[in-house]
Amino acid sequence: MISERQEKILRDIVEYYLDTAEPISSSFLKEKSGFDCSPATIRNDLQDLTEQGYISQPHTSAGRVPTEKAYRYFVEQTEGDLPQFVFKEIEEARKKIEQELRAAQELAKSLQEISSTLSYTKIQDKNGILEIMEILGPSRQMYDKHMQLIQELLKELEDF
Repeated sequence: MISERQEKILRDIVEYYLDTAEPISSSFLKEKSGFDCSPATIRNDLQDLTEQGYISQPHTSAGRVPTEKAYRYFVEQTEGDLPQFVFKEIEEARKKIEQELRAAQELAKSLQEISSTLSYTKIQDKNGILEIMEILGPSRQMYDKHMQLIQELLKELEDF
Protein backbone atom coordinates (compact mmCIF):
# COMPACT_ATOMS: atom_id res chain seq x y z
CA MET A 1 0.00 0.00 0.00
CA ILE A 2 1.38 3.40 -0.88
CA SER A 3 0.66 6.69 0.84
CA GLU A 4 -0.86 9.74 -0.81
CA ARG A 5 2.55 11.46 -1.00
CA GLN A 6 4.15 8.33 -2.46
CA GLU A 7 1.38 8.18 -5.05
CA LYS A 8 2.11 11.81 -6.02
CA ILE A 9 5.85 11.02 -6.14
CA LEU A 10 5.21 7.98 -8.31
CA ARG A 11 2.95 9.92 -10.66
CA ASP A 12 5.55 12.70 -10.98
CA ILE A 13 8.35 10.19 -11.61
CA VAL A 14 6.37 8.54 -14.40
CA GLU A 15 5.42 11.88 -16.00
CA TYR A 16 8.90 13.40 -15.74
CA TYR A 17 10.50 10.19 -16.96
CA LEU A 18 8.18 10.10 -19.96
CA ASP A 19 9.26 13.68 -20.76
CA THR A 20 13.00 13.36 -20.14
CA ALA A 21 13.96 9.65 -20.27
CA GLU A 22 16.39 10.47 -17.44
CA PRO A 23 16.44 9.04 -13.90
CA ILE A 24 14.58 11.35 -11.50
CA SER A 25 16.30 12.49 -8.28
CA SER A 26 14.74 13.48 -4.95
CA SER A 27 16.06 17.04 -5.29
CA PHE A 28 14.54 17.28 -8.78
CA LEU A 29 11.18 16.12 -7.41
CA LYS A 30 11.41 18.63 -4.55
CA GLU A 31 12.23 21.46 -6.95
CA LYS A 32 9.77 20.65 -9.74
CA SER A 33 6.84 19.33 -7.76
CA GLY A 34 7.08 21.59 -4.72
CA PHE A 35 6.68 18.88 -2.10
CA ASP A 36 6.23 20.24 1.42
CA CYS A 37 8.99 18.02 2.83
CA SER A 38 12.75 17.65 2.62
CA PRO A 39 14.60 15.77 -0.14
CA ALA A 40 15.58 13.23 2.58
CA THR A 41 11.89 12.49 3.24
CA ILE A 42 11.36 12.10 -0.50
CA ARG A 43 14.36 9.72 -0.62
CA ASN A 44 12.73 7.62 2.14
CA ASP A 45 9.53 7.44 0.08
CA LEU A 46 11.58 6.56 -3.00
CA GLN A 47 13.19 3.73 -1.04
CA ASP A 48 9.75 2.42 -0.02
CA LEU A 49 8.56 2.60 -3.64
CA THR A 50 11.74 0.79 -4.74
CA GLU A 51 11.16 -1.98 -2.19
CA GLN A 52 7.56 -2.33 -3.41
CA GLY A 53 8.79 -2.68 -7.02
CA TYR A 54 7.34 0.55 -8.45
CA ILE A 55 10.67 2.17 -9.26
CA SER A 56 14.28 1.15 -9.65
CA GLN A 57 17.64 2.83 -9.39
CA PRO A 58 19.93 2.16 -12.39
CA HIS A 59 23.04 2.65 -10.23
CA THR A 60 23.91 3.97 -6.78
CA SER A 61 24.26 7.66 -7.61
CA ALA A 62 21.41 7.78 -10.11
CA GLY A 63 17.87 8.94 -9.62
CA ARG A 64 14.94 6.56 -9.97
CA VAL A 65 13.12 5.24 -13.02
CA PRO A 66 9.64 3.74 -13.16
CA THR A 67 9.17 0.01 -13.57
CA GLU A 68 6.45 -1.79 -15.49
CA LYS A 69 4.52 -2.00 -12.21
CA ALA A 70 4.65 1.81 -11.94
CA TYR A 71 3.34 2.26 -15.47
CA ARG A 72 0.48 -0.14 -14.79
CA TYR A 73 -0.36 1.69 -11.57
CA PHE A 74 -0.16 5.04 -13.38
CA VAL A 75 -2.56 3.88 -16.11
CA GLU A 76 -4.99 2.41 -13.56
CA GLN A 77 -4.99 5.60 -11.48
CA THR A 78 -5.35 7.93 -14.47
CA GLU A 79 -7.77 5.82 -16.48
CA GLY A 80 -10.40 8.55 -16.48
CA ASP A 81 -7.76 11.23 -17.02
CA LEU A 82 -5.80 9.24 -19.60
CA PRO A 83 -7.29 10.91 -22.70
CA GLN A 84 -6.59 14.29 -21.06
CA PHE A 85 -3.02 13.19 -20.29
CA VAL A 86 -2.48 11.96 -23.85
CA PHE A 87 -3.82 15.20 -25.35
CA LYS A 88 -1.58 17.19 -23.00
CA GLU A 89 1.47 15.15 -24.05
CA ILE A 90 0.60 15.57 -27.74
CA GLU A 91 0.21 19.33 -27.28
CA GLU A 92 3.56 19.57 -25.48
CA ALA A 93 5.23 17.55 -28.25
CA ARG A 94 3.67 19.84 -30.88
CA LYS A 95 5.00 22.91 -29.06
CA LYS A 96 8.49 21.40 -28.86
CA ILE A 97 8.42 20.60 -32.58
CA GLU A 98 7.35 24.16 -33.38
CA GLN A 99 10.21 25.52 -31.24
CA GLU A 100 12.69 23.26 -33.03
CA LEU A 101 11.35 24.36 -36.42
CA ARG A 102 11.72 28.02 -35.46
CA ALA A 103 15.28 27.37 -34.29
CA ALA A 104 16.05 25.56 -37.56
CA GLN A 105 14.62 28.47 -39.56
CA GLU A 106 16.74 30.95 -37.60
CA LEU A 107 19.82 28.79 -38.15
CA ALA A 108 19.10 28.54 -41.88
CA LYS A 109 18.70 32.32 -42.04
CA SER A 110 21.99 32.82 -40.17
CA LEU A 111 23.78 30.38 -42.45
CA GLN A 112 22.40 32.15 -45.49
CA GLU A 113 23.66 35.49 -44.14
CA ILE A 114 27.07 33.97 -43.43
CA SER A 115 27.13 32.45 -46.90
CA SER A 116 26.35 35.80 -48.45
CA THR A 117 29.08 37.47 -46.43
CA LEU A 118 31.60 34.78 -47.28
CA SER A 119 30.69 34.85 -50.96
CA TYR A 120 31.16 38.60 -50.95
CA THR A 121 34.56 38.52 -49.28
CA LYS A 122 35.78 35.48 -51.30
CA ILE A 123 37.81 34.04 -48.44
CA GLN A 124 40.23 31.51 -49.90
CA ASP A 125 43.08 31.16 -47.41
CA LYS A 126 43.29 29.62 -43.95
CA ASN A 127 44.22 32.90 -42.22
CA GLY A 128 41.14 34.63 -43.63
CA ILE A 129 38.94 31.84 -42.32
CA LEU A 130 40.70 32.04 -38.95
CA GLU A 131 39.94 35.75 -38.76
CA ILE A 132 36.25 35.01 -39.30
CA MET A 133 36.42 32.12 -36.82
CA GLU A 134 37.72 34.38 -34.05
CA ILE A 135 34.17 35.65 -33.84
CA LEU A 136 32.74 32.14 -33.64
CA GLY A 137 35.08 30.26 -31.31
CA PRO A 138 37.38 30.65 -28.30
CA SER A 139 40.76 29.15 -29.35
CA ARG A 140 43.07 28.61 -32.31
CA GLN A 141 43.22 24.91 -31.37
CA MET A 142 39.47 24.68 -31.98
CA TYR A 143 39.91 26.46 -35.34
CA ASP A 144 42.48 23.93 -36.49
CA LYS A 145 40.42 21.01 -35.22
CA HIS A 146 37.35 22.06 -37.21
CA MET A 147 39.07 23.64 -40.24
CA GLN A 148 38.26 20.80 -42.64
CA LEU A 149 34.62 20.78 -41.58
CA ILE A 150 34.42 24.56 -41.97
CA GLN A 151 35.98 24.44 -45.43
CA GLU A 152 33.48 21.77 -46.49
CA LEU A 153 30.64 23.87 -45.09
CA LEU A 154 31.91 26.94 -46.95
CA LYS A 155 32.08 24.96 -50.18
CA GLU A 156 28.53 23.71 -49.68
CA LEU A 157 27.32 27.21 -48.87
CA GLU A 158 28.97 28.61 -51.98
CA ASP A 159 27.30 25.90 -54.07
CA PHE A 160 23.97 26.63 -52.38
